[in-house]
Amino acid sequence: MGHNNINKVSTAGTLIAMGIVFGDIGTSPLYVFKAIVGERAVSETLVMGGFSCIFWTLFFQTTLKYMIITLRADNNGEGGIFSLYALVRRRGAWLTAPAVIGGAFLLADGIITPPISVSSAIEGLRVVNPEIPTIPIVIAILTALFLIQQMGTAGIGKSFGPVMLAWFTFIGAMGLLSLIKYPKMLWAVSPWYAYELLVEYPGGFWLLGAVFLCTTGAEAVYSDMGHCGRGNIRVSWVYVKTCLLLSYAGQGAWIITQSRLDDRNPFYAIVPDGMTWFAIAIATIAAVVASQALISGSYTLVAEAIRLSLWPKVKIEYPTTVKGQLYLPAINWLMLAGCIGVVLYFRESEHMEAAYGLAVTCTMLTTTLLVSVYIRRVMKVHVVLVALFLLVFLAIESVFLFSNALKFTHGGWVSVLVGAVLMSVMYVWHKAGQIKRRINKNVDLHHYSEVLKDLKNDETVPRFATNLVFLTSASGPLQVEEPVVRSILNRGPKRADLYWFLHVDVVDEPYTMIYKTYELIPGEAIWVRFKLGFRIEPRINVFFRMVVEDMVRNGEVNINSRYPSLKKYRTPGDFRFVVFERFLSHENDLKPLDKITMNVYFFLKQFSIADTKSFGLDTSNVTVERIPFVIKPVKDLRFERE
Repeated sequence: MGHNNINKVSTAGTLIAMGIVFGDIGTSPLYVFKAIVGERAVSETLVMGGFSCIFWTLFFQTTLKYMIITLRADNNGEGGIFSLYALVRRRGAWLTAPAVIGGAFLLADGIITPPISVSSAIEGLRVVNPEIPTIPIVIAILTALFLIQQMGTAGIGKSFGPVMLAWFTFIGAMGLLSLIKYPKMLWAVSPWYAYELLVEYPGGFWLLGAVFLCTTGAEAVYSDMGHCGRGNIRVSWVYVKTCLLLSYAGQGAWIITQSRLDDRNPFYAIVPDGMTWFAIAIATIAAVVASQALISGSYTLVAEAIRLSLWPKVKIEYPTTVKGQLYLPAINWLMLAGCIGVVLYFRESEHMEAAYGLAVTCTMLTTTLLVSVYIRRVMKVHVVLVALFLLVFLAIESVFLFSNALKFTHGGWVSVLVGAVLMSVMYVWHKAGQIKRRINKNVDLHHYSEVLKDLKNDETVPRFATNLVFLTSASGPLQVEEPVVRSILNRGPKRADLYWFLHVDVVDEPYTMIYKTYELIPGEAIWVRFKLGFRIEPRINVFFRMVVEDMVRNGEVNINSRYPSLKKYRTPGDFRFVVFERFLSHENDLKPLDKITMNVYFFLKQFSIADTKSFGLDTSNVTVERIPFVIKPVKDLRFERE
């Protein structure tokens, strides 16, 4: 979605936004108030203070920070932490750190959200049968959800909007019916009640960890901006927020008439007896929708990380023709394993809250840092206003982080562990990429124009291919890495009638598709640069064919076979790609940290797909050459001759 459409508002667009964007934050009423009250004795300070904290958290975090400020940071209509990072990464090398941390914890959130959402919904069955085993049902639903991903979700995705509209209308109506019985709950919109809870209520400050759960889906809202548009999200948020607040107020109105919760969920308690089964069913469907949004978002996040060289290359499939819909088999099964592990370890949704809150708080903190750079460097907002933005939101999120950290030993360590593992993978992949770029020695092809001419005309050397194609990471026009030249001249040598050198630039705009050609030897050696957006699948086989066809139509190249028997019939010649596969050479003398980094990198590389697949090359016409990766050659070795 480009700039022309991002601010447009339509009925269909707002309905889609309701279905795709607000699933996560929309299912929070299933567990937030229950988490705040817990096993404590009910008091007016606890309940009204809890609702006041929810009200102002939704105002500051969700409405002010995300809806008003962060949604302005769009990358050609796309949102999310890596889209934001792509916008600002040239403003400082340090910005990679918050992007990696935020991305890792957002992926951790994608593993924790489905279990807590589905568990909270299914636990409603205990209203009907307190002894019902919920864990097998939760695992069955999650397994089915991940199994259908490979078939694409375009069909069921169309129903998300109406389903979530029904969900928000239902929770708003139930909340309103309960609120009518105790309208005094509306007084809690005064921040004074929040102050009383946090300062005067014993241990009230630590309840912020539970309060924070009401805004956990805000980051997902930003990530899905490209699917729905900023205008549709903002308009639909008015209705969504109204329904959420009515649900929270209604739950509070019921809780305040009780002495204790006694394991009852206030969300289901305010539903009339005759509608219990309907409430459980629609809550389960809403939880599945919320989970689907996080799963799809995780696929997009990993795909962007791959394009930005922050994640190992994995297989990416496109199960439908819907723009932006991806399926990553490896990530899908890892997430399913993670979700099942979370369910089996925590067993109850209330035990998952600490892990959930910590993951999202860390992501929000890093988003705050990246947005501050964007509004200062890109939007040119005055430094005083940027400082105020940082002061307000770093303070709020640091308080939430501190209150969530108290639950580290009660399950918060799980999200920290998952986030740390994911961060380590991203750090190693990024660091290894930096090391590779640092040692890559590029050469100017002009220096080899004569030898390439002579090699082409040397009929004593068997022809390797009519068209010989190399992929090169050298970004300068008519430059290639030194191993490319060595491959042509020293490993073979490789005689061809037409040499092609292809370079792929991943640019910060999401859907850019541009190419440019440079001639080294007219009609005999050509350097091609592709500029692809970070959300474009690099199908180089297809793209290169389009470039060749375009050049043939313009009379710039002749790709016909040069064999006399075929030349007179104008038979197209063959194309052969040469791809390099690096291995860590024993000739390295590395520092301990670099050695660990590169060993881990090559270990991870075993599980990533080969360049032939990641660049969309047909294996039938690809030659893979293994070349040693020498970072720091061994020195100071002395031999004595006898």
